[in-house]
Amino acid sequence: MYVKKTLIKLVVAAALLFPVALSAQTSSINAFSPYTMYGIGELNMPGTAMTRSMGGAGVALRSANSLNLMNPASLSVAPQKSFMFDFGVEGQNFYNRQTLNGEKKKTAYNTFNFRDVAFRMPLAKKIGLGFSLTPYSSVGYRIQYTHAYDPTDPVWGNMGLVQYNYSGEGDVTEVKVGLGWEIFKHFSVGIAAQYYWGDITRQYTAAAQPYLPNGNSTVSSIIGTDNYSVSRIKGQIGVQWIALVNEKRALTFGAAFDFGGNLEPRRSNSVVVNNMQNANVRTDSMDLKLVLPRQLQLGMVYQTEAWTLCGDYVYQNWGGRNSGTVMTGVSGSKGDMSSYRVAYTNTHTLKFGAEWIPSRYDARHFMKRWAYRAGLRCGMHNQTFNGQKLMECTVTAGIGIPASRRFLAISAVDLGVELGWRGFNAAEHLGLVRQQFFKFSIGVTLFAGDGSGDYWFLRPKYD
Repeated sequence: MYVKKTLIKLVVAAALLFPVALSAQTSSINAFSPYTMYGIGELNMPGTAMTRSMGGAGVALRSANSLNLMNPASLSVAPQKSFMFDFGVEGQNFYNRQTLNGEKKKTAYNTFNFRDVAFRMPLAKKIGLGFSLTPYSSVGYRIQYTHAYDPTDPVWGNMGLVQYNYSGEGDVTEVKVGLGWEIFKHFSVGIAAQYYWGDITRQYTAAAQPYLPNGNSTVSSIIGTDNYSVSRIKGQIGVQWIALVNEKRALTFGAAFDFGGNLEPRRSNSVVVNNMQNANVRTDSMDLKLVLPRQLQLGMVYQTEAWTLCGDYVYQNWGGRNSGTVMTGVSGSKGDMSSYRVAYTNTHTLKFGAEWIPSRYDARHFMKRWAYRAGLRCGMHNQTFNGQKLMECTVTAGIGIPASRRFLAISAVDLGVELGWRGFNAAEHLGLVRQQFFKFSIGVTLFAGDGSGDYWFLRPKYD
């Protein structure tokens, strides 16, 4: 069996990183946003580094040269006697800004973690199998609020200075196994089983320092901890139809539907009052449910030898699965006190992306075979605050560098960046956080099979 030495090294490195990636998903903060305080947290954009560089679009993308993690129907394109492997990592910077009581506050936080592990292989002619391990959502926040001492208040005048601290961290990870089958020419269907698991921990601390007549004071504290443990199986179906194909161009339509549903996490609670612990002191939930929305993705891809143009529409039915609401804590002081009612809301998202390769089969000029990508994504956050929706917009860019100078090589290294904004349409007048985030990703795609010159599963007849 012949395998290129560089590919062997990359596979070994990815295999060594695989257990680290699994543990990292539940042991560190992979998002830093106050908007992860309720519900399932910060949703991660699905896809490899390639599609995320194109605005996250690609539900209709169908290519033997790339992995599509969004639509299982694309697995049917896997060439015979081939294998494709993808591994990616991602770094993020969250920058939060808020104006409260005329005072501007800013915070920033950096994270770095694995992004995806995936492979694709043929099972039979026009039938492909795919596997992927990707983070679905992340929770990470630390919020502090101090209620100042007000001797004129009949209640708070006896409490003294009270400090509240809210913190949370955790992740939900998705493992997907899918099958794609081209049931007749230019039309494929797919089905996937999705397994979600992870842990989310949220903690609340209140420390009061009453003012006593003799001038002394004591500190009373309450620490509440909620842990949610997720382990659920869901499903997805998809279709792809090549409406037009010839030697110069191809037009493909695609759709995928996720069944979603309540994750029904196992919940454990504990409260510590002045260092005395009482476990399972309450059974009611003041949080938004951990749910997955019913999701419908519709897309189209137009391809020529040099260009790939993608456009997707995504609808997520969050509100239909959970009509409950939760009230935030009160912030501000004296006459400028405020709180917000938080609820899930259905979302509509548009994604657009483009890829340009100057000369895909140029054997003399290596850089002309590089792929240059850009994209745009716009939609709404999946939660409302006092009925106000928060807009989200992201611009993306990236490049794909072939891993070999041989012009038929498919293996590549993909680099991508994202710059996004959340809440810019309403944060200022509501007093909420206006958020900016920057992400960069590195993906490695390894391919062996006909057309690439690399063969992984063939025994040589001659030594």
